[in-house]
Amino acid sequence: MGMNRTAGHVWSNRKILMTIAMSISALVLGPKLLAQDVQASATQLPASAPFGGIDRHEAGFRAYLAQVRQRALREGVTTATLDRVLPSLNFNANVVRLDRQQPEGATNAPVPNFAPYRARHVNASLISQGRAKYSELRPLLAQIERETGVPEEIMLAIYGHETSYGAVTGNFNAPEALASLAYEGRRRPLFETELVAVLKMIDRGVPQYAITGSWAGALGKPQFLPSVYLRLARDGDGDGYADIWRSEVDAMTSIANYFVNAGWRRGEAWGFAVNVPAALSRDTLGSRMTPPRCPRVFGRHSQWRTISEWRQLGISPQRGVWPKDSMMATLIEPDGVGKTGYLVGGNYRVILDYNCSNFYALSVGLLSDELLH
Repeated sequence: MGMNRTAGHVWSNRKILMTIAMSISALVLGPKLLAQDVQASATQLPASAPFGGIDRHEAGFRAYLAQVRQRALREGVTTATLDRVLPSLNFNANVVRLDRQQPEGATNAPVPNFAPYRARHVNASLISQGRAKYSELRPLLAQIERETGVPEEIMLAIYGHETSYGAVTGNFNAPEALASLAYEGRRRPLFETELVAVLKMIDRGVPQYAITGSWAGALGKPQFLPSVYLRLARDGDGDGYADIWRSEVDAMTSIANYFVNAGWRRGEAWGFAVNVPAALSRDTLGSRMTPPRCPRVFGRHSQWRTISEWRQLGISPQRGVWPKDSMMATLIEPDGVGKTGYLVGGNYRVILDYNCSNFYALSVGLLSDELLH
């Protein structure tokens, strides 16, 4: 990736000040974090375990880091980096609390309605800021769209949803946060992989400011997890470094590259709001597929039908025109029967790949629509 800059940073044995409120921190989960459905580790901490006495975790945490060290060495991280970074990390109980508060973690809890979430994430402030940012970046965004097929407004909506257009990127020590979440154990395969990935980033010379992010280890303007950064971040301005932290050119180029890699279909809508007839037989439209990941997310989707077939069932768009009749779409009613429904297509699934949450993907799509008006 051309990261040939020296690190020049000092890792000290300290705790990072945590000034981002929980409600804001919960917005900045990076790509694929919620897409994981990992079985809990047999060594995880009890769900009810208090975290007031962090010292009692010290021995276990240090033993776990010793295991991580061996894996990182096998995957090519140098001894010098590991000697510098791992001893500086402390168990961070706050990130564990934040992770346990995520609604996706409560597999038996009822799913709330979408409307309150939409009101918070497709609001006047994000829309007005997004339109201003759209005017500022439009030549860049238009060029990226021509090259990749990913719409300008989709890139910008991701940017707005993830970090309020770069204003909120998090101030947690990413290696410490990821080490704490991995040690806690519920999603150890996910977080340990990301911990090793961030160690690789440090080993390759990514500077200190770049190793600070959300409580879940997501980094930069697009909130990429470290493994995603290593795979998909791109240098858009030709300086030899994919700087998704300080360069909007690199950040937008990287977001588009993520979507291309996930299968974005050029020229196809993500979806649209619809009116659903009360008499529609939902029982006959239920999906018969068992989703391999995010079962609670995909379990809310109907069977696939063509737009022509949905039209024949009496569904009508709330605004705008129908997409082409041959487009395949599935129906989701996130606020229940009698409320606004959404027909969503293959590109909606690409947004879910970025963050596997129906509320997230719908909000990104709806915010992108507003940026055009």
